[in-house]
Amino acid sequence: MYADEQVRAEPRRDGTGRDGTRTGSGTGTGGGAMATAGPRSFSAAEVRARCAQGACLVSCRRRLYDLSGFVRLHPGGEQLLRRRAGTDVSAALDGPPHRHSANARRWLEQYYVGDLEQSLSEAVEEKEVVAAAQTSEQTDLCYRTVDVEKDLVDWQKPLLWQVGYLGEKYDEWVHQPVDRPIRLFHSDFFEFLSKTAWYVVFMVWTPVVLYLSWVSYTSLAQGNTRLFSSFTTEYSIPVHKYYFPFIFLIGMILWSLLEYLIHRFVFHMKPPASNYYLITLHFLLHGQHHKSPFDSSRLVFPPVPASLVIGFFYGVLRLLLPEVLGLSVFVGGLCGYVIYDMMHYYLHYGSPRKGSYLYGLKAYHVKHHFEHQKSGFGISTRFWDYPFRTLIPEESFKKED
Repeated sequence: MYADEQVRAEPRRDGTGRDGTRTGSGTGTGGGAMATAGPRSFSAAEVRARCAQGACLVSCRRRLYDLSGFVRLHPGGEQLLRRRAGTDVSAALDGPPHRHSANARRWLEQYYVGDLEQSLSEAVEEKEVVAAAQTSEQTDLCYRTVDVEKDLVDWQKPLLWQVGYLGEKYDEWVHQPVDRPIRLFHSDFFEFLSKTAWYVVFMVWTPVVLYLSWVSYTSLAQGNTRLFSSFTTEYSIPVHKYYFPFIFLIGMILWSLLEYLIHRFVFHMKPPASNYYLITLHFLLHGQHHKSPFDSSRLVFPPVPASLVIGFFYGVLRLLLPEVLGLSVFVGGLCGYVIYDMMHYYLHYGSPRKGSYLYGLKAYHVKHHFEHQKSGFGISTRFWDYPFRTLIPEESFKKED
């Protein structure tokens, strides 16, 4: 661990937080706020007053954090953080129900706004509690300050052409997430093409899915499609129009497998430390998402490069299956892709109801980002993590007397 070069995040240079909320010198309520003129002190009464006004301030060993802009993104749900507003979360970081990772503790430091005032007796008591309850590593992570000057890249310049020079430090750097937007290209045009709002994917591909579904169904209704007809006419199997929903479903299932395989073996390949171009390619494909997991403009696949990949897989299906049958499988897979991209965005920015399927899936995916980057590759479903043995293990806590 190169502690002196830890990647830290900073508030945007224009004085706004990650979500564009105006912040002050550690006194605002926007997400991603940090002190810019040295830490200031907050009284307990001031913290209570700000929480009463809707802010979400929490403390960790007298360090105060403003999580107002992060509450909806928290995998445990907004209400969980709201209930802890104005309290010390030191014990909660260690669980149960969830032991927060080193990356989660670094993430918390991005919202540091100042220190809580305390009396002399409180200071002595807290020092004793910290010494008894915290390991040296946990204490270091809880108190470590953010120092952008010692980052490995220049955040004021496009990152794509810098990351290849990180070499052996790239893998550790890219898996230490920060809460700030990323710029990839010098060119405004290419930068524009690399960003996509979530609804663009739905607007572009949903009409394509509907149209191709109609074409597939009407073509099957003509009764001219037969399976294995290229090998034999006597034993070929007719494909009726009533089979279309099942063929469509097969396409969706095949997509879920393809989603897993691409995520695991392409997006999570470990590029050689000596290869500048493979590191750059990895960052372009997926590394940028792990570095800034809440950059809302980079959570779905841009339509232009997506169309090239989609066209490739359509060509493969055309070679392997009869034209109409291949099209029916393809349109099911395309629908699966649209659902995957929508779910992926929701798992980052949505606030699902506690106990729901999406609630568990959101927590699972966030663990993949912050702690288990070598497992948990399923996004729209965890199904394929079971047979491939990449399921993220459940946490267990020993009972204490």
